[in-house]
Amino acid sequence: MKALTFTLVAEPAERLDLSPLTPERLAGIDRRDVERIQIGMTKHGSKVGDIFRVAGSDPTNIVFEGGSTRLDLVAQGMRGGSVRLVGNAGAQAGRAMRGGKLTIEGNAGPHAGSGMRGGRLEITGNAGDHLGAPLVGELAGMNGGVLIVRGKAGAFAADRMRRGLIAVLKGSGDHAGSRMIAGTLVVAGGTGEMPGYLMRRGSILLDRAPARMSPSFVECGAPESVFAAIIDRYLIAEGILKRPLLGSAPRKYGGDNAVLGMGEVLFPR
Repeated sequence: MKALTFTLVAEPAERLDLSPLTPERLAGIDRRDVERIQIGMTKHGSKVGDIFRVAGSDPTNIVFEGGSTRLDLVAQGMRGGSVRLVGNAGAQAGRAMRGGKLTIEGNAGPHAGSGMRGGRLEITGNAGDHLGAPLVGELAGMNGGVLIVRGKAGAFAADRMRRGLIAVLKGSGDHAGSRMIAGTLVVAGGTGEMPGYLMRRGSILLDRAPARMSPSFVECGAPESVFAAIIDRYLIAEGILKRPLLGSAPRKYGGDNAVLGMGEVLFPR
């Protein structure tokens, strides 16, 4: 079967909630009924057929042709299958994913991957602030899965992250890995000030020294690290990086000792 394809006809006049357009929610639904699904987030209430030209019949393989910063909640809660967006996405792309694969061939707005518990989210462009971070009032951010940003990420990437892997390949803003509970954050291309600010546990892996460390981190030297060798091999095997990030004996800082202090920031000597 041909992929179920939504081709954007014109720039939306309102923000759109694309969370109903996931493989599990569209399974067994006729195309005409799909076109009647309301996705507009204002009283105007645009329907799918008002915004997209729909073709194809395979709901396990969904493609959005054409992007916009007004396309919010792409693949929210997805549990399986594949969703590909050719263009930019709005806020909260991949929010609360449980499985499957979401690929955004462009940039993504704030809170991409927020609340993820599984699956793989890959953004070929840049991501906004609060990558994998919780929404207001939530206690934890990303809780599983793999999130890859081939471009840059904004401030507070991996804030309150609990589980999983986030990899940013062209640099991130300030406070990357702030308040981390656990999990692994990888940043190549440089990061801003005070990575790991108030982190309790977890690992932040960098390809170079950060602009400024939080004053409550303690340097632990450059011990031989089995973990560094394993994570380097994993990142290359998964196609995330092409060469080792850390090497066998990276510099290590432990902290943040202003809180629990069981986290670590590693970068090459």
